[in-house]
Amino acid sequence: MKQFKIVLTFLMYLSFTGSAFSQKVINSEKTINVNTSGKPLGHYWSKCVGAGRANEGLRASWLEHLALVQRECGFKYSRFHGLFHDDMFVMRKVNGKTNYNWQYIDDLFDRMLAINVRPFVELGFFPYDISSEKTVFWWGGHGTPPADFEEWENLVAAFVNHCIVRYGKEEVLQWYFEVWNEPNLPGFWNGTKEEYFKMYKITAEAIKAIDPALKVGGPATSSYHPDEGVYERLSKQKEIKPEDFENIQCKGPWIEDFLKYCEKEKLPVDFISSHPYPTTYPFDEQKNYFEMSRPINCVYKDISWLKQVVEKSNYNNATIELTEWSSSPSSRDYTHDYLQAATYVVKINLDCIGMANSLSYWTFTDVFEEAGAGNSMFHGGFGMINYQGIVKPVFHAYRFLNMLGDEEINREGNKIVTRDSKTGFITALTYNYPDEIKTAVPISKENREAAEKILHTGSAKKISIRLSGLKPGSTFEVEIVDENNGFALTKWKEMGMPDHASREQTKELKEYAMATKKYTLKSDNNGYLVWDIELLPWAVAVLKQIK
Repeated sequence: MKQFKIVLTFLMYLSFTGSAFSQKVINSEKTINVNTSGKPLGHYWSKCVGAGRANEGLRASWLEHLALVQRECGFKYSRFHGLFHDDMFVMRKVNGKTNYNWQYIDDLFDRMLAINVRPFVELGFFPYDISSEKTVFWWGGHGTPPADFEEWENLVAAFVNHCIVRYGKEEVLQWYFEVWNEPNLPGFWNGTKEEYFKMYKITAEAIKAIDPALKVGGPATSSYHPDEGVYERLSKQKEIKPEDFENIQCKGPWIEDFLKYCEKEKLPVDFISSHPYPTTYPFDEQKNYFEMSRPINCVYKDISWLKQVVEKSNYNNATIELTEWSSSPSSRDYTHDYLQAATYVVKINLDCIGMANSLSYWTFTDVFEEAGAGNSMFHGGFGMINYQGIVKPVFHAYRFLNMLGDEEINREGNKIVTRDSKTGFITALTYNYPDEIKTAVPISKENREAAEKILHTGSAKKISIRLSGLKPGSTFEVEIVDENNGFALTKWKEMGMPDHASREQTKELKEYAMATKKYTLKSDNNGYLVWDIELLPWAVAVLKQIK
């Protein structure tokens, strides 16, 4: 509070002392003229967001959470598993005849579209009558490929035709049809790489036969890993450290082979999908569990590799849709509930501008059941909103990113300054990702001890942004999320960390979670604005022009 008063006093002094002193102060720091030409800034971070499985989308709380993140974070699509799973009742054989039932899918899609979110269609799992073999998750997703894909081909064609009839071709042409999810991981896909490629061929051709303009892609493989032999070499060390991966180029599984196969078979590929989680590949070559956070620049390196591979292929016009991503691929990683996950989201999204067409956060809600229900209201679930509707700091990270304009004026280090091309208003975003942490935010799976340790690691940073060329008296709102503002766990700890909060406690936590720190600033009589701020470790702050 003392610092805040000093900054305000200084700004008031500037506005009354005239241009000579003001110009002298401005010249002491780099000044960004907001009237300089900017370059287009696509909000690839808010194109798509993930969710668990389709049937969960029929619940009131799931839809309420989706409506909230659409309104505040600007998400345009949502992707989820299990569209054809048994609990969606899409297919049934009776007396040798196949019957299709689209009522559950229609209900889900109708409600999504009503809140301005389109489906990013992930085609999977198999219905029971196509494959009833080995399943995954407690709800039994069928991931074993059948001997004959004819019934799958018929299902996909019938589904796409139905969507066109119900929603119109103009609408469906804006959708994406992604063939399966993470077929490189046993459980999701209990077949071979070659069997997946065969299914992609059948699926893509079936969709394109309906309309060549429909968008289809894959292979949606998970995580990035080094060449064969690297894990074997590392396992011989006494201790494996994140820095051991600093000079190792990890690669997306199956992607190069997938592109070669599609080229050979002359198949359509409108988009390449991939899941660049910043952890090591979960299993070594001997299938031993091995997972840790990689260096902080790993996601940038992974996407750079992918971008180069696509550009060198015959599919260099394909878009890059990163359909899953988070600080880790675990739905029981306590870090997801913490402030540092939000800072990581902002840093990586700003660092990777221009590298991909979408980077879809996994997931928007803790209404998510792959591992069953969480034992506590804060159990490390993927969601940016917990089961009770309490927002986590990651929600604010995406809300702040959504505030940015569509023109980038300046970006360097931990700061970006943007402009809205329609209103001319300026928005700046900055964060404090502590220099002490050299990796993606470390995983905290066994308990929240590691997450707590990382939360209290690092030093405060003084950040300064100087703007010129503003209209005199332009008003800006500053909003900050840090350990003491907009972070529900701070209040939850004060309550004694109840696993099942009372209705009154839940209401209080919801309000606390939304209560970020806010104050206003104004440009001086010469159109200058000085924003000096000291951010606590892991804090994120946005400066948004409001008039």
